[in-house]
Amino acid sequence: MTAEPWIDRPVRIDSWLWAVRAFKTRSAATTACRAGHVRLNGDKVKAAQTVTIGDELRIRISGFDRILVVRHTLVKRVGAPIAALAAEDRTPPRDPVALAGQRDRGAGRPTKRERREIDRLRGRDGD
Repeated sequence: MTAEPWIDRPVRIDSWLWAVRAFKTRSAATTACRAGHVRLNGDKVKAAQTVTIGDELRIRISGFDRILVVRHTLVKRVGAPIAALAAEDRTPPRDPVALAGQRDRGAGRPTKRERREIDRLRGRDGD
């Protein structure tokens, strides 16, 4: 019989984000909190803020919001299957059409082939 890794008491937000694998390092989670990319129940938080069961976190990563709900609190990093049980991911799926319309700055005009691919993704087939 194995002991459950969660402690189910308030823990630091940066530690929890690292434990559930939202960030690769705890210092990256701390930096995201300092930059204002982490919101707890709608409010910007500092890294030392505590999270409890039922709290909703919005994390801004690469220009997109990721929504996590705390199901269990963890202090130490655990395996991926256990980490998945500790957080409920309520992030809506990304829209592929919105991603297709974005081009790198300075990339110039799209080629004819790229323009056709963009039109096909947006459902504007010219055939």
